[in-house]
Amino acid sequence: MNASRDLVAPVTGAAGRFLAGVGLFLRGIGLYLRSPGLMLLGVVPALISGAFFLTAFGALVYFVDDLAALITPFADDWSAAWRGLVQVVAGLALLGLGGLLTVVAFTAVTLIIGDPFYEKISERVEDGLGGTPNAVEVPFWSSLRHSIADSLRLVGLSVAFGVPLFAAGFIPVVGQTVVPALAATIGGWLLAVELIGSPFYRRGLRLPDRRAALRADRPTALGFGVAVFVSFLIPLGAVLLMPAAVAGAALLARRVLGQPITAGTGAGQDGKVTERREAQ
Repeated sequence: MNASRDLVAPVTGAAGRFLAGVGLFLRGIGLYLRSPGLMLLGVVPALISGAFFLTAFGALVYFVDDLAALITPFADDWSAAWRGLVQVVAGLALLGLGGLLTVVAFTAVTLIIGDPFYEKISERVEDGLGGTPNAVEVPFWSSLRHSIADSLRLVGLSVAFGVPLFAAGFIPVVGQTVVPALAATIGGWLLAVELIGSPFYRRGLRLPDRRAALRADRPTALGFGVAVFVSFLIPLGAVLLMPAAVAGAALLARRVLGQPITAGTGAGQDGKVTERREAQ
């Protein structure tokens, strides 16, 4: 990992690396739009998963007023104005928690449902950059089992972080400014960890390896993840842009592993870059 870390040593500050991460997602969108086959491969699983999660979130929106009143019984005896204000804040906190859990869970479930499709997209991106260094043969059922286990851990983490954020949502001003930013940051990090699973599995690497690699270039990982998270909050954004996120994640994985993300950059058999590119 030290060698890889040296290969991707940043030449700009944290803000520049964050924007570079956003750029990886935009590059993924570009690859996606230029490849109609990728669009067809990736949209079908996202449609199946998206129909369920959009319905679930729609139900939350529909019943949010009732749920807000249910979780704020302490305000029943307050004046109508104060009771209404508290319930509005509670409703916003519920929607924020629901949005975080929906985006992370949608990504996890969609990747599981469409594993063969998204594996193909990720492989195609890497093949265009010289292939996957140190690739290992991973049996489908073994890969699926590990993917489900890792996804459940990440969804569990989103719940663990989401509950305190929900409680903090009741704090005036902070709950409506700082908390959404924190939710996007945490959600973005979890999405980045989730989405690079496929290229890491191809290299025989697991969840701890993903976390370690992303921590070595955290601003870039966050830039990519936050961009995906925000785009997934747009109506139908998660369904339409899921394949682009997978394509961008293949680029992110190569970057944090010190492998070329620009066609034509040399790489040895051990997967180490022999020429540092400005893009990295």
